[in-house]
Amino acid sequence: MGDRGRTPQGQEMGAGKTAVIVVAAGRGSRAGGDIPKQWRDLGGQPVLARTLAAFTGFGRVVLVLAPEDMPRGLALTAGRVTLVAGGDSRGASVQNALELLTGSGVDQVLIHDGARPFVSRPLILRVLAALADHDGAAPALAVTDALWRGASGLVTGGLRRDGLWRAQTPQGFRYEAILGAYRSRDGSAAAADDVELALAAGLTVAIVAGEEDNIKITWPEDFVRGDRILGAMMDVRLGNGYDVHAFCDGDHVMLCGVKVPHGRGLLGHSDADVGMHALTDAIYGALALGDIGRHFPPTDPRWKGAASEIFLAHAGKLAADQGYRVANADVTLVCEHPKIGPYAQAMAAELARILGVDAGRISVKATTSEGLGFTGRKEGIAALATAALVKS
Repeated sequence: MGDRGRTPQGQEMGAGKTAVIVVAAGRGSRAGGDIPKQWRDLGGQPVLARTLAAFTGFGRVVLVLAPEDMPRGLALTAGRVTLVAGGDSRGASVQNALELLTGSGVDQVLIHDGARPFVSRPLILRVLAALADHDGAAPALAVTDALWRGASGLVTGGLRRDGLWRAQTPQGFRYEAILGAYRSRDGSAAAADDVELALAAGLTVAIVAGEEDNIKITWPEDFVRGDRILGAMMDVRLGNGYDVHAFCDGDHVMLCGVKVPHGRGLLGHSDADVGMHALTDAIYGALALGDIGRHFPPTDPRWKGAASEIFLAHAGKLAADQGYRVANADVTLVCEHPKIGPYAQAMAAELARILGVDAGRISVKATTSEGLGFTGRKEGIAALATAALVKS
């Protein structure tokens, strides 16, 4: 059952090494339907698939599932996350995941409901930032509506709403603190959420700003609301990139992050990775942020011989910081030699690693120019790239 690898961007997001626990072992009967709500379709994807995608790049992900859902979980995640069986309550399920992380070096953990598919990257970052000064942190929205007590369909009294908040997830904690709280909990008493248990253990928990769209799918009508949120959220950006580099003396070329043996090298201020440069420019273009030269001027000696991974990771981080994820990218290398086919899969995997996306979302392919032009004369290599960014 594999782990999701940490990306360069993910390592920068919090003050320490982060793990994410997504709790999805419940049956969700109130939402109706023939299958549990986390597996139901929402805008063409299972609810749980959308939830997991929101945490791409934030560290190792542990997904808690009912034992009978394990085969479905393996099919959904293809080994990219760690699966753990849930317990007989939410608290037991969370503790199972926390115990699995012992000895892993994790020092902070986010605990999130699998049925909250619209959690945003900025919200997650707010929770992580608050952990620098507190044992825990959680998003919430202030209660603004009047509150009543009622019985038998009648109002029986009112409640003051001052100081009341609507809790959301992810709820973040310093790992050892929340693990200790769970280990010392009274198993006979069920906490409403992880914050309640943390407070009972004497931990300090900060409130950060929640979001109205960070809904928990609970009732049948929540799927209708989810469809409306998806319609409002749909923001797709497309960008194109093009780059060329001439051959020079050398014994290899760097193409899409892979060292390819060749009788010539490529001439450039950095490592002259023409494929990675084209893809980087495609992402910058989709964001309307210019090109590599704007962000990493060739006149700056700091970038002399630099690995182009730096440029691509920077473009990917800018996209993520604006709430976009790379939906897919396509790179075409134009050259007579070297032959790209034997290396194309490794190139796609390397680009995916740098961007923190699934390798299946990255395509690398090659073509020749049929002997025409500078590539046909074997004077250099050209690359074209297209990137699609989708608002997370």
